[in-house]
Amino acid sequence: MFMFSHSRFVSLSTLLAAFMLPAAHGAAPLDATPVNTFIGTQDEGNTFPGASAPFGMIQVSPTSEHYAGYRYSDARIRGFGHSYISGAGCWEQGGQLQVLPVTGLIGPGGDFDTGKAASFDYKRYAATYSHDGEVGQAGYYKVQLSSYGGITAEATALTRAAAERYTFAAGTTTGHVLLNVGQANERHSVVGSEVQVLDDRSVEGKITTKSFCGGAQYTTWFRITFDQPFVTHGVWDDRGGWPGARGPSQQGEARPHGVWLSFDLKRGTAVTAVSAISHVDIEGARANLKAEGMAGGQVLGFDAMRKQAQATWQRELNSVRIQGGSNDDRTVFYTALYHALLQPMTGNDVDGRYRGYDNAIHTAKDWTYYEYFSLWDTYRAQNQLLALLRPQRARDIANSVLKIREQGGWLPRWGYANFETNIMTGDPVTPFLVDLWRYGALKGREAEAYTALRENAFGVPPHAIRAQGRAGNLNYLSKGYVQYDRSFISKGMDVDPHHGASSTLEYALADSALAVMAKSLGHADDAKLLEQRALNWRNVWDASVVDAPTGLRGFPRPRQIDGSWFSDVDGTYDPRSERGFHEGTAWQYQWLVGQDVPGLAAAMGGQKQALQRLDLFFDHDALVTDPGAVRKSWVVGPYSYYSQFRYNPNNEPDLHAPWMYTLMGQPWKTTTVLRAAETLFGNGPGGVTGNDDLGTMSAWYLFSALGIYPDAPGSGRFLLHAPRFARAEIDLPKGRTLRIEAPAAKPGERGYVQSVSVDGRAQSRVWLDWEQLQAAGKLEFRLSPQPDTAGWGTHGRDLPRPPADAAP
Repeated sequence: MFMFSHSRFVSLSTLLAAFMLPAAHGAAPLDATPVNTFIGTQDEGNTFPGASAPFGMIQVSPTSEHYAGYRYSDARIRGFGHSYISGAGCWEQGGQLQVLPVTGLIGPGGDFDTGKAASFDYKRYAATYSHDGEVGQAGYYKVQLSSYGGITAEATALTRAAAERYTFAAGTTTGHVLLNVGQANERHSVVGSEVQVLDDRSVEGKITTKSFCGGAQYTTWFRITFDQPFVTHGVWDDRGGWPGARGPSQQGEARPHGVWLSFDLKRGTAVTAVSAISHVDIEGARANLKAEGMAGGQVLGFDAMRKQAQATWQRELNSVRIQGGSNDDRTVFYTALYHALLQPMTGNDVDGRYRGYDNAIHTAKDWTYYEYFSLWDTYRAQNQLLALLRPQRARDIANSVLKIREQGGWLPRWGYANFETNIMTGDPVTPFLVDLWRYGALKGREAEAYTALRENAFGVPPHAIRAQGRAGNLNYLSKGYVQYDRSFISKGMDVDPHHGASSTLEYALADSALAVMAKSLGHADDAKLLEQRALNWRNVWDASVVDAPTGLRGFPRPRQIDGSWFSDVDGTYDPRSERGFHEGTAWQYQWLVGQDVPGLAAAMGGQKQALQRLDLFFDHDALVTDPGAVRKSWVVGPYSYYSQFRYNPNNEPDLHAPWMYTLMGQPWKTTTVLRAAETLFGNGPGGVTGNDDLGTMSAWYLFSALGIYPDAPGSGRFLLHAPRFARAEIDLPKGRTLRIEAPAAKPGERGYVQSVSVDGRAQSRVWLDWEQLQAAGKLEFRLSPQPDTAGWGTHGRDLPRPPADAAP
């Protein structure tokens, strides 16, 4: 997640209003795996409602006024773009190739005045639309445009090709389709474009954009072909329209540019277009279109592509089967699964070619190269979910990350298309890859992966390459902490010393994970050193800091380059302030010590005091009385990162915090918190907490609902808690099925774990190892309406690393 402006804070009233918006219209009541793609399209969830395949390269979705593409409350649609990211928080993203069907006169003095370039600005010609009849399903989108006499727009998509169908109103004799290559999503700058009308059915071009929080430029090539000939056409640029022009036409930054295509509708009012994109070249776009958008030399029919797309999604979604709950409950669950399976995106064309981080063309043979890695987000939940559900994709994802290092010179942090954005801080790639190693996704590449991870953990990238890596390593390796230095020069917008305290915590967590890998691979000296560095969180723990409103003592605190504690200009330090922490406060980051729970509990005064602090953090007593209290007690705004002391369900740094109760011997409180947090996920546009961050929040919800959650990176442990549904089945490799049963579970009700069994054998430990999950079988929870505060999970012997003063 990324906060781009304090002015974008969303109020509680806005959040609640969005939750009261009507549920969208994509889920059939009897559908076994219902998906509502409008979930997350309001209140900065930043999802898109349009069509995409699982892990697809191309997405077709409406663009309105919002920087991420579509916002449910916006009144007009500017076009249907062909590239979107789900849930990202940076501006400058997506929406390339804006297509919109229109009617009216195109010519001098007409509705689209060829004498005025402003006539072809999508903000001017955008269409009004209605939510009535708007459909958002997995692989299919439909909306009724009320402008231009009424036009029905539909979209569907396969991995590398998509289809749109525009049905004009009865009686319309001529319809136009505008292809706008000079504008993308709001704030996403098109720095250059080229377009050419090839014949009476096809258009090709390329669009270069400057993307993602001031990032680099990259190019999207496209080809779009129609199922019928257009009878006239023209090109527009900054001088106006040019009837009959074919191009190739080129334009530079911020200049109007596109083509119009006019169709004779006397024999039918529907026009279908198939399209494909490539990040390699125009040949890639052509090959992708031929492979997935054509059949027998003809354009693949819209209905035929939709059938394929939705069948693919049905297979994907049906790999996890739940029982129990209402249609809304099931829709929230399967939409979360849908969102979690959208990223990372396929990066190679159908012929295997992809554009690497060296800007050269490479080929993936017998595997898929993936792009778009929001690692600061996804390392916490979505990565583990994909490893569990899609192990072959996880192997290709791991290989893709290693290829980024091979071709770009360093491991990524937030990789967008074929460049490193340097967005966010810490060292997310280490826990990301170490977990994939722990889950077997790096088999045969362990040495290569360890070399890359060690290079990252013990060094700093050369100044000449784009990646920043662990920019705070010079100080961290010598002094054991990342200094807080807001003037530290950054290669991008973010850099670790700007958030020294949280970066130290992230580095230490990453070191603990790499220590596990080092030890397993026989690097004993490295493992010993990394285990020591995993305790570096203690170097930013100031036992003297007092939170004035609560009187609690001891919090993480940023340190300066000379080792002194940072103080504000008045000589004080407030653990609720923004200083030294990235998108959070010391209150939220204090729990990012999963590798050293005993040490953290001791720093807080012992197990009892640590648990009391958790109670205050979650406002636990209020949640027991009313789970809906989260809307008042917890952090509400998606970008309200600072001046906070409570749990933030909208952002990543404290996502794991509910399980700190489990790790400290009070697992029933984890259940209380999870059931309360789940009330924030709903079957409506505001039904995601904060940015979905390429499926991270959705993956968190899925783990919460299923009854398992990944523990500290590299541990291979999955912590157990009460499931939301009575039964779930998860397909695993080699035909195995993991069955999770909790007969007393009911969505909306709290059931506390009394006992757990695995294949009929009692499971007293609060976790399962990866190997136990992979062995499949039946995981059964016995639940009760009341917690047993001295029962399952309360004894130190059943915890991975219990506090020193925990009950034996």
